[in-house]
Amino acid sequence: MDTQLKKKHARALVTVHDKDAARQLIRTIHSAGMEILSTGGTAAYIREMNIPVTAVEEMTSYPSILGGRVKTLHPAVFGGILCRPDRQADQDDMRTYDIEPVDMVITDLYPFQEMVGRGASHTEIIEHIDIGGISLIRAAAKNHDHVLVVPSAGYFEEVTELLESQRGATSLADRRRMAAAAMHVSSHYDTAIFHYLNEGHTHKVFKESIDQAHPLRYGENPHQQAVFFGAPEELFEQLSGKPLSYNNLLDVDAGIGLVREFVSPAFVIIKHTNACGVALRDRMEDAWRDALAGDPVSAFGGILIANRHISAALAETIGQIFFEALIAPSFDEEAIRVLTAGKSRILLRSKPSIMPDYRYRSLLNGVLWQSQDHKSTSPGQWRKVTTAHPDESLENDLVMANTVVKHLKSNAIALVKDHMLVGMGGGQTSRVDALKQAVKKAREFDHDLNGAVMASDAFFPFSDCMEIAHAEGIKAVIQPGGSKRDQDSIDYCNKAGMAMVFTGNRHFRH
Repeated sequence: MDTQLKKKHARALVTVHDKDAARQLIRTIHSAGMEILSTGGTAAYIREMNIPVTAVEEMTSYPSILGGRVKTLHPAVFGGILCRPDRQADQDDMRTYDIEPVDMVITDLYPFQEMVGRGASHTEIIEHIDIGGISLIRAAAKNHDHVLVVPSAGYFEEVTELLESQRGATSLADRRRMAAAAMHVSSHYDTAIFHYLNEGHTHKVFKESIDQAHPLRYGENPHQQAVFFGAPEELFEQLSGKPLSYNNLLDVDAGIGLVREFVSPAFVIIKHTNACGVALRDRMEDAWRDALAGDPVSAFGGILIANRHISAALAETIGQIFFEALIAPSFDEEAIRVLTAGKSRILLRSKPSIMPDYRYRSLLNGVLWQSQDHKSTSPGQWRKVTTAHPDESLENDLVMANTVVKHLKSNAIALVKDHMLVGMGGGQTSRVDALKQAVKKAREFDHDLNGAVMASDAFFPFSDCMEIAHAEGIKAVIQPGGSKRDQDSIDYCNKAGMAMVFTGNRHFRH
């Protein structure tokens, strides 16, 4: 440390919401010989510790007013924080108005986000918008050449150790680092308030602040750096294996998004964000068997997602293949032992949680934002456009196929039979190529397409896909409709005795 930049602190203002968290820090600044100023409940807490404390009211000659809304907002407080000891004009003002300097500010803010999260009333939430604390943080950060700011309980331990090791002194580098922390705390807090007040997105601006960072081994490729910003522990508990990679996280997101669509017991297999195996069955053992059978080659090294319990017997079967991660709401203890024995597999126990209702991505020199594609339709909402209508069994398969295709990369086709994905084509530059890919997959794994159904994420511009589907024995089609040449496809289906329904909803995914 450059000793020329060290500053011995003499006077600290302490006003905190989480008083117990600040206890050791308060003891440390007292032991370092600093005078302590404080407000209301914090001052009372410090007195109970048998530590001398000066009430802010003694500085300002004003009591706390408006039910505690105004306590520290006074020139005697902010003048003390903002004064520059190397400026003669500042020193003249300090003497004129009898203001004493304050060279350390310790605070944490009212728990606004906690109040929103617990569903408090609007009045309660508004009362938890901190005014004095946020103003103290910004003032101290601005004057960090001379003032140390400790902006939240998350920094109390770090600063305690710093002050103990340096006998109550800090360097300019220390104060600058904490000033940056203070502005992060301030901006994060303000962003949360903005989102609460901007319900309905009246103000079209992009503001996000995520203060949990998880550095990853690398990005999509080893030469790329990557960090995940978020709280994955709110979504699942990791039971085993190495930390999730960038690509793992992409696949986990895709898998969770798809499996949450299903109420029935479901197993989903994801590879490079696309579903390569999906099955709905009464028993999870059967769901796993048929999801794997959909495309056992692509399943190698995939991400597995279940929406029901994993038993020890099922774990024995799953453990026969190589996979990156398995996600389920619960596991037998024996299942965990079986799946992790001698393996570095990632096991995640999913938690009940609410996913964001929007998505965004960076591109060009900006950000694209959109609401989630939560749109789904039931048979009663479909427009049946052909002479032949799907029976109940076909309708159930059409619902599943339309759900799966919504989660495939465009252009996308999903082929489903008996609640099982038997062929998929995704990420193709033409719809007919997506269908050809799906048919090829089905043939490769000996899936009989007679009686299967076909779903498309967007309309068919020509009847060529109907011709291919009919040749393979596909009996029903679900698509958004909306092409100028819809009638060509309808006419072909009528001629071939195929059923087709329109949903009116496109599901592009890029």
